[in-house]
Amino acid sequence: MHPIEIIQILIASSIVVLAFFISFFFKGKQRKNIQWLALFLIVSFSVIYFVRPFWIDMQIEKKISYIQLHLENKYPDETWEFQIVPHREEGYESSNPYLIGVVFENEPQVVYSYLARNKYDITIQGFSTSDPNSEFLHLE
Repeated sequence: MHPIEIIQILIASSIVVLAFFISFFFKGKQRKNIQWLALFLIVSFSVIYFVRPFWIDMQIEKKISYIQLHLENKYPDETWEFQIVPHREEGYESSNPYLIGVVFENEPQVVYSYLARNKYDITIQGFSTSDPNSEFLHLE
């Protein structure tokens, strides 16, 4: 588990425990309302924690389609393949899953990193190469 995930879980747990703790200072209906709020927060945090990877996958698919259209318009005679960050696997938690790598067939040693904010805002964030004779190994 990545340290960021541990911090997120600790913060969410602290909020829920604080809500339950505060509820004991009240009586009757107010106590029940605060406890229901704490229960709602538990369910909300759980849904967010478990749904987030699927949401990221949907966003990546959408961004790949934007980049696909952009590349088809800009480089109609080229062929390419996409590389994405395996954000669900251990060791990739700190990598940006929204940076889409593009490898062109005529430059197989270079990976261009594209960022698609929306359909019309697509930028190259950098590139990396496996060519040892290259002047630049990584540029952002």
